[in-house]
Amino acid sequence: MAWADSRVFRRHIENMVNNDIAYDWVADTVKAALYGTTITPDNDVATDALTQYNGAASQWVTGGEIIDSSGGGTDWPAGGVALASKTTLVAVADKVTLDAADTASGATADIAAAFGCLVYDTTTASNGFCYNYFGGTNSVTNGTFTIVWNANGVMQYTL
Repeated sequence: MAWADSRVFRRHIENMVNNDIAYDWVADTVKAALYGTTITPDNDVATDALTQYNGAASQWVTGGEIIDSSGGGTDWPAGGVALASKTTLVAVADKVTLDAADTASGATADIAAAFGCLVYDTTTASNGFCYNYFGGTNSVTNGTFTIVWNANGVMQYTL
C-alpha cells in the first residue's frame, strides 16, 4: 500500500507564495478524485505537471482513478466530485484552514477500494492542492460514498 498520510503539495505552496498562479479556493471549481493503491502520493514533486489531474506527466491519471461502477457511473464520475460550501479560515491558532462541506456521491454509487483522493483546481490546469488518505480501503455498494473532511479542514497551512 502506497498511501500513508495526507499532505499539501509543495508546488501548491510555492505557487501561492511566488504569486505564480492566482488560486481562489472559494471561487474556483475544486474537485476530489478518488484513487486506489496503484499510485504513490508524493507532496514533494518538482513541477506542477506532477500534481495535475490526468496530466501527461502525472501519476494522478484516470487509469488509477476509482469511479462509480454502477449503471451510468454518474454518482462519482471520472474527474471527481466538486467541493461545495468552500471556506477559508485565516490565521486561527497560527493556521490557515481551507474547508468545504463533506463531499458525497449520488445515492446509488458502487465504489470499491478507494484509499484516498486528489483535491485539485479545475480552473488552473487541474493543478493539485493536496491529497488526502482515508486510513485504509473504503467502499460502498448501491449507496452514498461520502468524504467526511477532517475537523481541521480539507487542508491546513501552519504559520
